[in-house]
Amino acid sequence: MRQSSPRPGTRRHVLKHLAGAAASVLAAPAWAQAAQRPFLLGQSAAFSGPAAQLGEQFKRGALLYFDRLNAKGGINGRPVELKSLDDGYEPDRCKANTEQLVKDGVFALFGYIGTPTSLAALPVATAARTPFIAPFTGAQALREPFNRYAFHVRASYFDETGEIVKQVTSVGIKRIGVFYQNDSYGKAGLDGVVRALKPLGMEPAGLGTVERNTVDVDAAVKSILAGKPDAIVQISAYKSCAAFIRAARKAGFGGTFYNVSFVGTKALADELASDARGVVVSQVMPYPYSPVTLISGEYLAAGQAGGGKFEPNYSSIEGYVAAKTLAEALRRAGNAPTQDALIGAMESLREFNLGGFYVDFAANKHAGSRFVDLTILSGDGKVRR
Repeated sequence: MRQSSPRPGTRRHVLKHLAGAAASVLAAPAWAQAAQRPFLLGQSAAFSGPAAQLGEQFKRGALLYFDRLNAKGGINGRPVELKSLDDGYEPDRCKANTEQLVKDGVFALFGYIGTPTSLAALPVATAARTPFIAPFTGAQALREPFNRYAFHVRASYFDETGEIVKQVTSVGIKRIGVFYQNDSYGKAGLDGVVRALKPLGMEPAGLGTVERNTVDVDAAVKSILAGKPDAIVQISAYKSCAAFIRAARKAGFGGTFYNVSFVGTKALADELASDARGVVVSQVMPYPYSPVTLISGEYLAAGQAGGGKFEPNYSSIEGYVAAKTLAEALRRAGNAPTQDALIGAMESLREFNLGGFYVDFAANKHAGSRFVDLTILSGDGKVRR
């Protein structure tokens, strides 16, 4: 005997309809279920302490891109969500944050700030097979040996210090001192200076160190100035570099200070105020203060359209460039990408033009840029090319 179907509107019909709907959801393929979730990215960075401006500025630039992207429907209908945790620029806190982010199921780790913190996080990311994308550091120890999970959007400290030494020596300066942070970041920069000087038959004319997250620079000033340098390369964070510049000038140093990009150009200029005049900073991103490139114009337009106070700077545009790079890889990774698919998509970005700034990755090449530019600070806080 054929069983009759329940009549529309009856309790039996409603229950059958709900059961069928639930079954269809449970039976939906994995990609359909994944398509309903955001791409969750995890970031550990300094949002407090002496390096806080670096983390804040990078994050603002990244969110400037991600917010506009999400307003247009995200990537294949999925929004991008950035979960940021404060590590105060301390490696132990960064490692604990990374373990928590991996436990929370982030799709990728993104925009970490600093060398010692990134070095603490990368082994955690590698063990979890989680992509580690666009750390704000140029340390060679994060690039060599090659790591399948790490991708670098910026040039290395070897690239930056090489350009600085080239510039300094081209005007006949031969006595170069080095002030560096006493950790993996500072030593990476020092290695870069030594490496660039060696073919010229030169070595640093005085060394001095400062501990991370401190401004106790008196011993470093005394040690470096004893070598009678004509220029000093600084490999530290903005507060200690500013303290060193003031103390060295007070002690009679009349030469030029050179900084690598990690110092945070705006942060250093703000810290020094009128004392910033003549300080040189190497840059690894396009000039962010006028639309001299398409990516700069896009960044400025996004900031001005975002409402509220917008102050363009190099750390912020780096966050924007990094976010745009990652978003392109997420698009290429497909409708329901895995972390392996994201790695493959990043590797497919060959000579990828973001708007006058290029990144170039490959299966065995995860350092995407060697672009370096030199800028000089003025006494009114401006950055000149």
